[in-house]
Amino acid sequence: MSLYLDEPLSSDDDDGTMPNNVATLRDAVVGHRIVSAEVGDVTTDRWGYRRATALVITLDNGKRVELQNTDDCCAYTELNSFLLNPDKVDHIITGVGTTDGFTTWHIYADMGDVLELSVGWSCGNPFYYGYGFDIQVKEIDVPESAT
Repeated sequence: MSLYLDEPLSSDDDDGTMPNNVATLRDAVVGHRIVSAEVGDVTTDRWGYRRATALVITLDNGKRVELQNTDDCCAYTELNSFLLNPDKVDHIITGVGTTDGFTTWHIYADMGDVLELSVGWSCGNPFYYGYGFDIQVKEIDVPESAT
C-alpha cells in the first residue's frame, strides 16, 4: 500500500520526467535499508566527464544511489535539503512518493518517512532543455586491503 498518491502534473509542466525520476529512485531503494545519506562529490559523465555534487544514499545491499542536480539553461532539478529520520532507518523501504507538485519526495517504510527530500525543479521552456535528477546506482568500492 502506498502512503502517497501519484501526483498528476499538467502536460504543460512535465513530459513525464518527474514521475520517471521517482520510479527510477523507487526501483533502486525499495526492499532495502538506508545505511547513510549525505551530500558529496561524485563523478558523472552527463554532458562530459566531470565532478558533480549529489545526494548519495548508501543502501544495505552495497550500492550507492546518487541523485545529481541538473541544470540546462532555464530547466533544472536540485536538492534543496533532506531530512533523514534515524529512528526509522532500521525499517525496509516500501515506497517512494511525492507531494506538493514533486517538490517534496518521501522515501518511506511501514513506520513513515525514512528520508524526505525538498526539491526545486522547472522544465524551463517546455520541453527543449533537460531536467530531472541524474540518478546513478553504483556498487560501493571496497578497497583491496579490506578483502
